[in-house]
Amino acid sequence: MYDSGDWDVDQRMPANLIDALLQYTRLRVDPKEHVLALADPRMLEAPFCYLAGHKLVEFNDDERRNFERYVRNGGFVFVDDCNHDIDGLFARSFEEQMAAIFGSRALQKLPDRHPVYSSFFRFDGPPATSYELNGWGDDLVHDYLKGIEIDGRLGVLYSNKDYGCEWDYDWRNKRWLAEDNTKFAVNIVVYALTA
Repeated sequence: MYDSGDWDVDQRMPANLIDALLQYTRLRVDPKEHVLALADPRMLEAPFCYLAGHKLVEFNDDERRNFERYVRNGGFVFVDDCNHDIDGLFARSFEEQMAAIFGSRALQKLPDRHPVYSSFFRFDGPPATSYELNGWGDDLVHDYLKGIEIDGRLGVLYSNKDYGCEWDYDWRNKRWLAEDNTKFAVNIVVYALTA
């Protein structure tokens, strides 16, 4: 949770992700989602963090300090732009925040052979979302994800693909999908906890 913007999007996604982790892995998973303010020092103890939104991202001093400290000390943040665009408000403002904290060249495109694509299931790069393929009608498919590495380890994974909306459905409806689209979410968490 952060003060600016609209952090409370994709409300069913965490339960869906928790279900996928329980279904596919042997990770010890707390079945309850924990929402913490980015400014709260308790967030520094989280094994995995998710940040998303549509609107402006403008961290206050405490949020900025915790975000940097968390990532530099081995934490992992998955950030998802729910706008599914390039140079939209969320994308511009989040990327500006990352440049201010980690430097203008810190956020880089990930190669399709990055370990996050093979940490549990195997993918040939980032899977497309239905929002990219037909959800918005713009046919804008992002063929990459971006990240910030700290000491050779990915600390921030950044997506313009709107995975949060893709995974924002009741986990019990997963049985109707031809292929479980939360498998890539499993990869992200497994990578975050084991790399």
